[in-house]
Amino acid sequence: MTRPSRPARVLATALAAGTLFATAACSDGSGSPEAAPVSPAAERPPAPSRTPALTGAGAQAALITPADIEDDWQLAADAATWRNQMLVGRVDVAEFLTAKAAAADCQRLLDSLYSDTLLGRATGASGLRGFTSQDSRLLYQVGDYGQVKMDATIDWLKGLPEKCNQFTATASDGSKRTVQVVEYKEPPKVADALAALTVTVQGTSNGQPATTTLDVAAFRVGASGAAVTNGGLSGADHDSTALALQNGAQRLKDVLAGKTPAPLPSQFD
Repeated sequence: MTRPSRPARVLATALAAGTLFATAACSDGSGSPEAAPVSPAAERPPAPSRTPALTGAGAQAALITPADIEDDWQLAADAATWRNQMLVGRVDVAEFLTAKAAAADCQRLLDSLYSDTLLGRATGASGLRGFTSQDSRLLYQVGDYGQVKMDATIDWLKGLPEKCNQFTATASDGSKRTVQVVEYKEPPKVADALAALTVTVQGTSNGQPATTTLDVAAFRVGASGAAVTNGGLSGADHDSTALALQNGAQRLKDVLAGKTPAPLPSQFD
């Protein structure tokens, strides 16, 4: 960037001072030359480069494939419209006594799982892909959400097993549902930050007793992140969740590094 010109008098003074300083630096009184002092700016390390932003094409390339989660998962064409009615309910605030904020967190969890908005609105490119296996569904979302926002979401998720360990929600038909939130057992160590939970909802569906179990996870790579929800009436396949996290994180890292993700699952030590 071109700096504006200084007034001539100021510039002349600066040049004169620079000449005297350079003359003193060149001699120590014995005639021996000395090295000119190094500018403090030159000693500073270069500023780190900004994390690459996720492009539209990159978001699509970062989405996992059926091969990444193995088993019998099939691509679903209607994933953007999925809604699990077992997740609809109004949290019983009275159960929380003075912990009204915790009740709000539990309501936020149910609402975001129902509407598939666990990570909120992306600030840049994003993508979504769904898979089905019998009566189970796996939804994978990836996008540029910003590091601050992703870290806030991950920290919020980490606190839910304590805040929302078990609570009651009332469905639209007046029936009661019991919701339990626990930590996901031994999530894979991937990405820059990660949170993983298992959410169980017990109630009724079409007048019959029903239990839905979901693995819920989110991770961040740079300023981008991804979310996984996986499960159904038959439970959650934890192995598929782990594969989605492992291979999803690797795909996102590859994309942000300017690489093309491998078509088959990455191998991990």
